[in-house]
Amino acid sequence: MMARADCPKCGGTGWVTVDMAGGFAPMVEPQSPPRYAPVALREAALCDCTDEGRDERLLAAARIPRRYTACDFDNFEVDNYAGHPHGPEGEAWDASLKQARLVTQALARDYPLAGECGLLLMGPCGTGKTHLAVAALRALIERGHTGLFYDYRELLKQIQDSYNPANQATEMSVLEPVLRAEVVLLDDLGASKPSDWALETVGHILTTRYNEKRVTLITTNYLDTAGSVVATPRSPRLPSGQGVASVRVEDALADRVGHRIRSRLYEMCRTVQIEAPDYRKEIRQARS
Repeated sequence: MMARADCPKCGGTGWVTVDMAGGFAPMVEPQSPPRYAPVALREAALCDCTDEGRDERLLAAARIPRRYTACDFDNFEVDNYAGHPHGPEGEAWDASLKQARLVTQALARDYPLAGECGLLLMGPCGTGKTHLAVAALRALIERGHTGLFYDYRELLKQIQDSYNPANQATEMSVLEPVLRAEVVLLDDLGASKPSDWALETVGHILTTRYNEKRVTLITTNYLDTAGSVVATPRSPRLPSGQGVASVRVEDALADRVGHRIRSRLYEMCRTVQIEAPDYRKEIRQARS
């Protein structure tokens, strides 16, 4: 709760008194039978000014980066590729985006009735995985739930920094919010090269959240097959039939996080693979 310092109603305290329905209390004078007199009842209530900027404060508390605070389901674009010059490939890419949005919206809408199953959004860079995951987190926060956003590499760095004696933060002070948050969004899983320490740390986080039946939303650029071929348009300005190329993703997700963690993700998350090119790189640059 945060009140406006200059609020004329509450004087910056965040609280006001409001009238309630009148009640009755015994009269002071002894009576037979007893007589009752009406009394006015008042109670403290939150001032309206405490709601101002509430959503912004909640998003900031959730650690959502400013770049993503405007991400929601309505502004997630799903008609980027259909038609010339991409043809059938473009229609398939758009269908993949629509399906990913549909599944992510359903999780945000049905939580917690849908159980403790989270979401693993897989696909190339620039396909909107983080946008969708943030949209789900925002929707849950707006419904009164709590959640936290963590970048995978930044989280590992924070934990490593806690080992420095000069750092006041402890490993547990960094890990505790990740382990206990109602919903956690872990962005860009596998972005760092795996080490035994990193795998052990991430495994501990995911296993703890799984055992406590807490929902985790995860994005990753790595697929389940090493050497996967990902489509990418060379340029939407090329004639039909010349606008599609491909790139090879050498590592599989299990190569980046270990087979044990990948197996755990099958249990705790529904996997949604987005099959579309890097929209940020190819389409927006070509339109500029």
